[in-house]
Amino acid sequence: MNVRNLSGKTVLVTGAASGIGRETALACARRGANLVICDVDEGGMGETEQQARALGSDVYAQRVDVAGREAMRQFSEAVHQRVAALDLLVNNAGVGLLGGFLHTTLEDWDRIIGINLLGVVYGCHFFVPPMVSRGKGGHVVNVSSAAGIAASEELSAYSTTKFGVFGLSEALRNELMRHGIGVTVICPGIINTPITQTAPIRGPEGTPQMRQKMVEVYRRRSYGPERVAVNILKAVQRNRAVAPVSPEAWASYFLKRLVPGVVAALIRKMDERMRREAGVEN
Repeated sequence: MNVRNLSGKTVLVTGAASGIGRETALACARRGANLVICDVDEGGMGETEQQARALGSDVYAQRVDVAGREAMRQFSEAVHQRVAALDLLVNNAGVGLLGGFLHTTLEDWDRIIGINLLGVVYGCHFFVPPMVSRGKGGHVVNVSSAAGIAASEELSAYSTTKFGVFGLSEALRNELMRHGIGVTVICPGIINTPITQTAPIRGPEGTPQMRQKMVEVYRRRSYGPERVAVNILKAVQRNRAVAPVSPEAWASYFLKRLVPGVVAALIRKMDERMRREAGVEN
């Protein structure tokens, strides 16, 4: 899909109130796209809408919890009253959760699977078939993570959902290829977004020191969501199947395939170091 000029094209971005979602929506607006955006954070979404309109974009914004099947169905109906089908679908909405399996509750699992995995499933279920029926191609972007390439014990539930998004995207790409619709899975690494301040922390790691350490690591990394947005559009333009974003994500992607045992050992050491610096005994 040619995304150099998106004039006359309709782009949907979920989780557009902040971070990667906001920057991706604005990047599309700068290229002339008409936007459809959703989030549960109405205040943040309103700011994104205002900025996009200032760029000349037509924007349809609605508060939607992507984990709600009925809410997503109603949202899709409202969108398809405006346009026959999307040109670009970006399933970005997601939440974080720091903690090992033994400290993750079933309520935690319900929430993170609902948003991170089923939210992507619902986005594809309700918006992809009209793209197929229209017969004019398009593209689907599903945002996974470097944690969807190599798992960390401290991101047990999060990695589970992001591995799921990765697998879904691979299967969907094969299925939609015959319809001229591309599918790309995006795998950002350490990106400085508000998720570090909002993600629940479970178990003995749930200390103020751990929160501060996590925020500092991501802030010090200084790799902003606007760089992810640029890479998303670049990946769509090139119809890439997998797009790691940031050096550490690329390293995980290649090393996991060449020397998986080394990657696992490195991640264990990183987890141990973070716990130690946060004052948590291993």
